[in-house]
Amino acid sequence: MDILRRIAEERIRTAIERGEFDNLQNKGKPLDLREDTSIPEEIRIAYKVLKNAGYVPPEIELKKEIVSLKELIDTIDNDEERLKKIHQLNAKLLRLNTMLKRPIYLEDSLERQE
Repeated sequence: MDILRRIAEERIRTAIERGEFDNLQNKGKPLDLREDTSIPEEIRIAYKVLKNAGYVPPEIELKKEIVSLKELIDTIDNDEERLKKIHQLNAKLLRLNTMLKRPIYLEDSLERQE
């Protein structure tokens, strides 16, 4: 995965040097990252109320668990323990895919979580 990240960084750097990002809409304006664009517009306000009350939707909580488990797996040296955690990770990914009724891949989940 490091090689893909390096390739992406190099392509971004090249595009910046060529000025391909100079005329983007809203350039220089802060992004509003509070709004989750993956949530349908008609239920966003309900999710916002729930969020303000301290409630987190189950799929978001599950994504956080997946990220934590992936980070933990990267630190485990014991093969038996690592395999056990990988099985747990796969089960959580399967549950998330079922909840969302569409496949979600580990890399997508991790990237969008931040």
